[in-house]
Amino acid sequence: MTSLRGKKILLGISGSIAAYKAAFLTRIFVKAGAEVQVLMTKAATEFISPLTLSTLSKRPVFTDISTGDSWNNHVELGLWANAMVLAPLTANTLAKLANGLCDNSIAAAYFSARCPVFFAPAMDVDMWKHPVTVKNVERLESFGNHLIPVGCGELASGLVGEGRLAEPEEILRVLTGFFSKKEDFKNKKILITAGPTYEPIDPVRFIGNHSSGKMGVALAESLAQKGASVSLILGPSQCTLFNPSIKVFRVQTAEEMFQGAVAEFEKADIAILAAAVADYRPKTVAREKIKKKQSQMTIELEKTPDIAACLGKIKSPDQILVGFALETTNELDNAKEKLERKNFDFIVLNSLQDKGAGFNHNTNKISILHRDNKVLEFELKTKAQVAEDIADELKKLEAKRTR
Repeated sequence: MTSLRGKKILLGISGSIAAYKAAFLTRIFVKAGAEVQVLMTKAATEFISPLTLSTLSKRPVFTDISTGDSWNNHVELGLWANAMVLAPLTANTLAKLANGLCDNSIAAAYFSARCPVFFAPAMDVDMWKHPVTVKNVERLESFGNHLIPVGCGELASGLVGEGRLAEPEEILRVLTGFFSKKEDFKNKKILITAGPTYEPIDPVRFIGNHSSGKMGVALAESLAQKGASVSLILGPSQCTLFNPSIKVFRVQTAEEMFQGAVAEFEKADIAILAAAVADYRPKTVAREKIKKKQSQMTIELEKTPDIAACLGKIKSPDQILVGFALETTNELDNAKEKLERKNFDFIVLNSLQDKGAGFNHNTNKISILHRDNKVLEFELKTKAQVAEDIADELKKLEAKRTR
């Protein structure tokens, strides 16, 4: 297992009975070579002593934003860390982080952190399955944070079910796995298109679709974390990028996205076309707002540039081209046909028939189709997790080509 030697870890502990495991977690982080700075909520100190954790980490433990007359600089801590680990994370602190509330040292450091954040929830089964908790977990993941799944077993309440804090060894495995992947795409240039395009009818109205850009942004974040130099061509989207190293090109129309993609593709080792590009645009755009005068109006449409087909024709044998297909009927047949026609190396299929998949969701359910007819099907996951699955397939394809 890869060590954590030289890594700086912020460990945030909130008030759960599972806080007792934080002592062992601190110890194995230190044993793996990491520096550990512990932050605790006041509730957490009722379950485990700050003195215990200070002794194990060999650093003072911060339980508040200030200590005596001194300010505990959460901004400095957020910049210091290579990773922040929230374990255990209670339903209360989870809700605060998901909704922007900042009233303790953990929240203050979290909102200042520029490093990857991993969160390991711990709570009773009914709290874990409550719709509010489910939504808060999805929301925290949508910000680019990494969920460490809960365990299943006997809980403090006496009930049996999901909600147990992941074991310290599992948390260590997740972190070492993450850092070992940080160079998976080192020195690789990756082009990603994301979001919709808006094709103007007049200065006010446009033809577009419901794409949010969340899937493409999740891919950009995931691959940038793995060392890639990412260029993201993003259509109209409210998504926020958290990794400052991602080069973002904001566009509106299919023509603008086409020009940007062609310009960047020449330099790219990998291109992922996740955008939902409009297939047609108005042939003529009115210079002034069209007034509502007649009972009917006809708009003549023309095809927009086919970005995927163009890149598929000019791609070299060393380049990898990945496409997306969103289908409503005959999903596999249509995706296979698109895979061949556009010269993709593999295609990611999602269906609007699947609950929780498609536009505007924080989740997605995909299948990946390869050129050798291999089809991989995945369960419903967050888009951040889906991005990890796609990144894994890219890595496998790269490794296969270099054999």
